[in-house]
Amino acid sequence: MRPMKLNEYVKQQFGRSVLIARSVGVSPPVVSDWVTGKKQIPVERCVQIEQATQGAVTRIDLRPDDWHRYWPELATQSQPQQQQTAA
Repeated sequence: MRPMKLNEYVKQQFGRSVLIARSVGVSPPVVSDWVTGKKQIPVERCVQIEQATQGAVTRIDLRPDDWHRYWPELATQSQPQQQQTAA
């Protein structure tokens, strides 16, 4: 599965932003702000979004610049994938 941004995921099917909002307990305008980049996705919502999208959008996708600070255990899981894409 290739990495996917939240905005790509939402655009693929009408109503996905509403489903995500319900799943994580926020209003649809909040999800819209995340999708457009108006607001950064809070760390505490990333795992919920990853679960709501069934892994199509990962924590690494949601916070590409600082995910390793919050979920260092993912660094060892993502290294083989990074090495494959670099080869």
